[in-house]
Amino acid sequence: MSKSVLLVEDEPNIIEAISFLLERDGWTVRIHAEGADAVEAVARVSPDVVILDVMLPGRSGFDILRDLRNQSGTRDLPILMLTARGQTKDRELAESYGVSHFMTKPFSNEEMLGKVRELYAASAVKS
Repeated sequence: MSKSVLLVEDEPNIIEAISFLLERDGWTVRIHAEGADAVEAVARVSPDVVILDVMLPGRSGFDILRDLRNQSGTRDLPILMLTARGQTKDRELAESYGVSHFMTKPFSNEEMLGKVRELYAASAVKS
């Protein structure tokens, strides 16, 4: 069975880099570039892991994270947030909403891949 990631990101170069990295590791990667309907995209795709950018057109990644944590079907979904601004207050806000992990851009390929694998493995143990 294939492991799937929903990448909610609007920067083409980051989409390309993360998609390449994960697909090469055997993941099925789906892309969603709009914040406004990202919660619906998660419900539709039903991914194993979500990679969520903070700055999105239409809606903030923080609002999306909060909504996903307030829905029973996505309360325990592994969510890795990405941000170009790694400020403490952003990290604290994400943690208060229940983010699984918070990562600052730029990140290394090894760090990204390792964290996605770790989040998936941890959630597989729970389910």
